[in-house]
Amino acid sequence: MYSADDYLPLSGVQHFAYCPRQWALIHIEHYWADNGRTVDGVNMHERCHDELLRERRGNLLIVRGLRVSSSVLGIFGVCDVVEFRKCDAGTSLQGEEGLWLPTPVEYKRGRAKCGYEDMVQVCAQAMCLEEMLGCDVERGYLFYGETKRRVEVVCDGDLRTTTKKTADAMHRLFARGLSPRAKLRPGCGSCSLADLCLPELSKTRPVSEYIADLTASGDA
Repeated sequence: MYSADDYLPLSGVQHFAYCPRQWALIHIEHYWADNGRTVDGVNMHERCHDELLRERRGNLLIVRGLRVSSSVLGIFGVCDVVEFRKCDAGTSLQGEEGLWLPTPVEYKRGRAKCGYEDMVQVCAQAMCLEEMLGCDVERGYLFYGETKRRVEVVCDGDLRTTTKKTADAMHRLFARGLSPRAKLRPGCGSCSLADLCLPELSKTRPVSEYIADLTASGDA
């Protein structure tokens, strides 16, 4: 269990799963830079996070910008959208009759990724909702703006374990207060922090190795 003073932003789970160095530049060194992708993403999330927009469609209640947290993961944040369906397996809601089962829906500007980084963010939201509302949240969804399609995320045991390990690793790195070294990877070109991260320098040899070589050869 983490204390509330140690909570980290929920959105950072996705950043960390994608690239721990990107996460550290944002959350430890407080760097940020926008590009077209990030601006589009911000605009999409601003529309989703309008807390005044609350829809009722029969047995479906749609809530936007719901604030959540988890002491197990040590995170806090905002869900883009949470859909509550009237269901016997759900939980009671203030001002509503019956029981309601929550399902988080996370909005992304692009298309589905090959990695698990988006899925752990949805799973983290589901785990927050479970802890706060006292009901099982077995799935969530990712909505991708480029394809205009939803992708189901099943919050099974493996994904929950991965999400917990990711959150714990995030806390350990934050406690150290140090950013990991840059590592050049295929996605670096589209990262808005590429000019700050300088991943191409990861191909150069550390100065310590040059000094060691010179010492060994007797030139220093």
